Amino acid sequence: MYKSIKYRLYPNTEQMTMFAKTFGCCRKVYNLMLADKIESYKETGKFVSVTPAKYKEEYPYLKEVDSLALANVQLNLQTAFRNAFDKSRKKKNGFPKFKSSKHSRKSYTTNNQKGTVSILDNRIKLPKIGKVKAEIHRQPEENWIIKSATISLESDGKYYVSVLFQFDEFKSNYVPDIENAIGLDYASEGLYVDDKGNKGSNHKYYRESHEKLAKAQRKLSRKKGSKKTEEKSSNYLKQLKKVNKIHSYIANQRKDNLHKLSTEIANQYDVVCVESLNMKSMSNKGFGNGKATLDNGYGMFLNMLEYKLAERNKHFVKVDKWFPSSQICHNCGTLHPEMKDLDYE
Repeated sequence: MYKSIKYRLYPNTEQMTMFAKTFGCCRKVYNLMLADKIESYKETGKFVSVTPAKYKEEYPYLKEVDSLALANVQLNLQTAFRNAFDKSRKKKNGFPKFKSSKHSRKSYTTNNQKGTVSILDNRIKLPKIGKVKAEIHRQPEENWIIKSATISLESDGKYYVSVLFQFDEFKSNYVPDIENAIGLDYASEGLYVDDKGNKGSNHKYYRESHEKLAKAQRKLSRKKGSKKTEEKSSNYLKQLKKVNKIHSYIANQRKDNLHKLSTEIANQYDVVCVESLNMKSMSNKGFGNGKATLDNGYGMFLNMLEYKLAERNKHFVKVDKWFPSSQICHNCGTLHPEMKDLDYE
């Protein structure tokens, strides 16, 4: 089995410079390989196989960064091509696109080879970077093996590393009680309503911080660089970071609340039944409550519930959205189609 733990990093100036170089080199190699594949297809009708080593003589600065990070870029591009031409996939990803220096996500993945990635008391060792100060909020188990580490820079300027561990699957001896069950139904107000009528959470974190966010965005719109044709000024970039910090704060509030609710349910019940809904479709303009739907984070909440119940050897049941649960009597099980009429008394 695999499990990842995300740690906050506090790199010094030299380490931040090295991170920035690696982000840039990974993006450069990806674009070079993609360009060569497109050019070869135009000439021969086939996509040529390329490696990062091909470009190191022409671009010597590629030798300064972690070679495994560049190798993982090659694997990512190969995956992108497979997904683009895989006819069995229901959702098409489209042809791979070039990565922009302004809009692409700043991250890279490196592999652990004989201890090149390791977790210490208050630091994490990374290849080509060294020991980076980190918030080690959780230590892995003794039998967990480090496989890889993904370093990322978020829009609010914070650095994180997600460490992937491999370990033998642990099967709990706990026998779930199928009578200890709960049913959850989605609700725009309160996240969910259970079969006992209890609501989940009334927090709307985006709306609670909406006034503060709007004020920060108004300030941003007045800075030099807010227009597409203008060069981004230092004041614009500073204000942009403040806006991004507010967005990150809202997202962290929501995630923290969902983790607490899902953990409470997973500890209390052995069987959890939920309705399978398409949250993306429910958040469109036609329903008129898209902002409230996205602010709830119900889809993320279900994902948390699913893996937390699986870890406890408990059951997570998805009920089809067309199942007439509201028309079936909870005592005798008789179907009452007249309940479709909202005016029915």
